[in-house]
Amino acid sequence: MYPNDGFRELDRQECLRLLAKVPVGRIVHTRQALPAVLPLNFSLDGDGAVLLRTSAASELVRAIDGSVVAFEADEVDAVAHSGWSVVVTGPAAVVTDPVDRERLTRTGPRSWVTSPEEVFVRIEPELVTGRALMGGRTLRGLDPSH
Repeated sequence: MYPNDGFRELDRQECLRLLAKVPVGRIVHTRQALPAVLPLNFSLDGDGAVLLRTSAASELVRAIDGSVVAFEADEVDAVAHSGWSVVVTGPAAVVTDPVDRERLTRTGPRSWVTSPEEVFVRIEPELVTGRALMGGRTLRGLDPSH
């Protein structure tokens, strides 16, 4: 990013704080050797890991378990020309530890579309990046309405 391009880089803590404010994000993974994006509800674990809850038999679980994925969430105000976007990148894995599964059953995300057998997927936050769009700023720091 350029020093005055209207964007501000966000540090890891600010990224995680913003992620915790929104209920839906998008997972980016590989499907049949092509990039795929899927919106999902989620929550964050105490260490910043992204938690998903989905059907154990889903194509998504087969595609991402053991793979590196990206998870993006954002919030945009189109009127004020401001907002933010955060990306968490890291390996995704189905949670298999019985103690963790029990804890996540109580505290983790709830599926918006339930299925008979659900699993939790954890995305490790190896890389957390984000940026905020500062409303009304341009490359030269000018108000675009003038």
